[in-house]
Amino acid sequence: MTGLINFDLLSVGIAIASIGILGFVVYFNNPNSDTNKTFLAFAAAAIFWSLANYLSYQFASPSLVLWLLRLGIFFAVWYCFYLFRLFFVFPDVQSALPKKHRFLVLPAVILTSLITLTPLVFPKIKEMTGQGSVSIVSPGPGIFLFGGVVIGLIIAAIFSLFKKMKAASGLGKTQFKYVLAGVIITFTLHITFNFILPAFFDIVRFIPMGAVFTFPLVAFTAYAIFKHHLLNVKVVATEILTFILAVVTLLEVILSNDLAILIFRASVFLLVLSFGILLIKSVLKEVEQREELQFLSAQLKRANIKLQELDQARADFITMASHQLRTPPSTLKWYLAAILAGDYGQPSPEIKTALLKMRLSNNAMISLIDDMLNASRIERGKIEFNFEPTDVLEITQFTVEQLRALAEPKHLKLAFVKPKTGLPKIMADKEKLRQVINNLIDNAIKYTKKGAITVKLEKTGNNIAIKVADTGKGIAKEDQKNLFEKYARAQDSSKYTAGLGLGLYLAKVIVQQHKGKIWAESEGVDRGSTFIISLPIKSGIKATATFDLAKANGQSK
Repeated sequence: MTGLINFDLLSVGIAIASIGILGFVVYFNNPNSDTNKTFLAFAAAAIFWSLANYLSYQFASPSLVLWLLRLGIFFAVWYCFYLFRLFFVFPDVQSALPKKHRFLVLPAVILTSLITLTPLVFPKIKEMTGQGSVSIVSPGPGIFLFGGVVIGLIIAAIFSLFKKMKAASGLGKTQFKYVLAGVIITFTLHITFNFILPAFFDIVRFIPMGAVFTFPLVAFTAYAIFKHHLLNVKVVATEILTFILAVVTLLEVILSNDLAILIFRASVFLLVLSFGILLIKSVLKEVEQREELQFLSAQLKRANIKLQELDQARADFITMASHQLRTPPSTLKWYLAAILAGDYGQPSPEIKTALLKMRLSNNAMISLIDDMLNASRIERGKIEFNFEPTDVLEITQFTVEQLRALAEPKHLKLAFVKPKTGLPKIMADKEKLRQVINNLIDNAIKYTKKGAITVKLEKTGNNIAIKVADTGKGIAKEDQKNLFEKYARAQDSSKYTAGLGLGLYLAKVIVQQHKGKIWAESEGVDRGSTFIISLPIKSGIKATATFDLAKANGQSK
């Protein structure tokens, strides 16, 4: 007999633990969902009903047993109501209670549940067994109201779920099928063994096992959750672990012979169950955070792809626009050169001065457009380098001589300091290296109002260094770190010259492709600056190469 009692306790305990854990798992998955909140209320009503049913057959006092029986059918009413409510809102996140529920169904449920606590349903116990358990209960007229309400709620719940299943498709239909099957099996067992047999045939031996009859609903719902992602619950492993721990601790409770040990182990069981539920809650939160991070990461990835597409479109537009813009100033350049050379007659001194200023502005415009074109080619990885043996002294001297015409109107001294000994040739792209040297000297002239610009060429170890020093505006410390970035310009640069901040960026890219380095030195504002290029004499550079933007960015870090 003790073994049978222990088996009853084990089966009821497992049923209560499983539906309790499932209820909290669903609720913690989305506490703001009406479906999840109703599911938790349904699970709580099922637990209280199961406990009342089991305890009503564990005591010998007729008055205590009578009240436990009344509490059992009291919770049975709410158990069925929350089933009805669950399938009315399921699977919506937000669902308002309609008027007919507020003014008809809910009052009927409240009234019926209160009547179950009166003698109208169970007035007395007719007979107790020899072991002290109830054998026969005397039903009152209220039992018909109770039966009508709970059976009506169950039928309405199943009908509502069936309608939603018919309207669903795909995975949703499969989820509904499993839940509907569990509900039909569970409540068929409840009505048969917990209502019809004890109320009309005086067969009460199955009442304590009411919790066990919830297993089909729990099992089918859990399967729909874990296998078919019902309610988006994704903490399967944690729930299984909690359930196993709860069952193990419950077994220890059942096998206890001493009252003190029984109380201690029962407390451990409740603690394991409570902490297991908290663990599930924390794991759910972690899953939500991870899913949110994955969602944000996917959004960021899409945004990056979109930005790359926009950047490519911008680069294509700049290339097209630059090509179109370059034609007029290039044409103008040749006409200005012809006029200044006297091909159309000697211009007057005033006209010649105006034409020289025009040439300076036109050349600046051509340089700006070239920078834009080169920057666009770099971004698209379409700029090519043709390396060949190059005399750095020759192209530097040629560039200095070309730019003297820019320094003279500002009364600036432009000096070129040659190396004391000859320099070996290096592998370089002549035109692009000349552009870099030209850019540095041109900048020195633009940013220097008085004084001198000195261009120095020398051999330092296995490198050739090109230094362009000026007595101009200098560079503030906060500007030095970003000086070679794209579109970066030092403070007050617009007071000296117009520009986009591409010249030094292009110079850095070109020098890096030559396996060299470029940097600037300055003691501060109005104290001049020195730009230095260091190029390896033996670089092992291939004759031709295509610019690699990612590689260049890696080198710049």
